[in-house]
Amino acid sequence: MEGRNRTIFVVLIAIVIVVAVFSSFGLNLFTPAAPEITLPAVTDPAEDQEDQSGQPADTDRYVRVEVTPETVQNVIRTMVPLQPESYFRAITVETSLGDGTMGATVNRVWQDAGWTQVESTWPGGTVEYTIAGDGMVYRWYGGDSTWTRWDQGERDINMAQRIPTYEDVLALNVKLITSTGYEERNGESCVYVETAENELGNRERYWVSVSNGLLIGAETWCGDELVMRMSSEPVEMPVPADTTFTLPDGTVLHVVEG
Repeated sequence: MEGRNRTIFVVLIAIVIVVAVFSSFGLNLFTPAAPEITLPAVTDPAEDQEDQSGQPADTDRYVRVEVTPETVQNVIRTMVPLQPESYFRAITVETSLGDGTMGATVNRVWQDAGWTQVESTWPGGTVEYTIAGDGMVYRWYGGDSTWTRWDQGERDINMAQRIPTYEDVLALNVKLITSTGYEERNGESCVYVETAENELGNRERYWVSVSNGLLIGAETWCGDELVMRMSSEPVEMPVPADTTFTLPDGTVLHVVEG
């Protein structure tokens, strides 16, 4: 009897060992293989020197991503840190005169260390000067020996240049954005945004540079009529050292450091 019990005990142990081995290795025979995951290859920036427009890719400063009406504002928002602290550029703003012709205002803009100086030449030849910085705005006209000043508001400088800005794009109702993409404008690769007609019946188009985050082009259309066109010349960085922002009486408000 004791020998029989020993035999049964040995058989039970063998069964337990077989079950354990089957659990560890045998289930793979009956379960589907896990899907293979392939990681994308890492591309060396040196191997991809041109973007889709054929221009040299600025891979050290930005990564091109797909833009849609739903994502374009976030894309532009991430480009804001690219905006230079010190630069000069010339901007031409053309506006409809109502008789089928356009009048052009040329703005020469210096931006440095939080200070901005704008020299605007109007269609009739009048030159307007604006300096803003340290919380104040100063304005006068060619030939003046005096100026007016007031506390600086958020949009004073943009109004002085008579231009829209990237903030206008960020403030758009996303439901009005109808078209987005990448386009070349004034020789630069840009993020492009177009809107449907607003309450005034105007359609807006904007071009924001992917290399410096600045709005370098804009258009306003009313039906088939061009109402406003803004275009920027290439940005020069930085403003030359020792450039001064000066009032008509010679008072120097800001000096660009080297």
